[in-house]
Amino acid sequence: MTQAIYVALDFPNWKETCQFLTMHDLQGVPVKVGMELFYREGPLVIEKLKSNNHPIFLDLKLHDIPTTVGRTMKNLASLDIDLVNVHAFGGSEMIKRAKEGLGSSNTKLVAVTVLTSMDNEILNKELMIPSDVNETAQKLALLANKSGADGVVCSVHEAEQIKSACGKDFITVTPGIRLEGFHSHDQKRVATPKYASEHGADILVIGRSITGAEDPKRAYSQALKECGLNDIK
Repeated sequence: MTQAIYVALDFPNWKETCQFLTMHDLQGVPVKVGMELFYREGPLVIEKLKSNNHPIFLDLKLHDIPTTVGRTMKNLASLDIDLVNVHAFGGSEMIKRAKEGLGSSNTKLVAVTVLTSMDNEILNKELMIPSDVNETAQKLALLANKSGADGVVCSVHEAEQIKSACGKDFITVTPGIRLEGFHSHDQKRVATPKYASEHGADILVIGRSITGAEDPKRAYSQALKECGLNDIK
């Protein structure tokens, strides 16, 4: 059962981000802050969003040596955000150090399995990984679970089997969500909010289907309705 829907704030700066949220009366909705916005505005953007009561998923996909990731997480822990992520391909020790870096904060650590822009051809021919996407995602989820992560970022199409393998409390964060009628763009493994909610997704991340809609608030409400969640006021 889906617990929340995060809007991906894929804007280049705070000015455009603030205009979007204010113009469409989306104050207080859960949001995802990615590299583009965070690298431009820094921690200040988190403070501004928190002042408007937005739950925050900081999507930086850290992937570096364990010591560097651990120290970085110590800094990010002070932001008191809801979710932050690393790449599961960084390995067990890196994931463990990331979790340790968060210390006693309430921030949940999720590990990215296979990006939703990837398919079997990219995985096999470009990255030279012989298994298919679903199998690779599940193996990385098991690694993340064993290494102390609270959950994973995965495609909707892997969420159910990951839940089955890692337990019902293991969080599945699913990007690649598209409302009916929206183009999938550069993401290959996509699904509707209703499908995601019925197939093991705990947290949905929706970007262009909401930010690019004629009426973003209505689009967000539609996604909530499909998942059986309460509408925003």
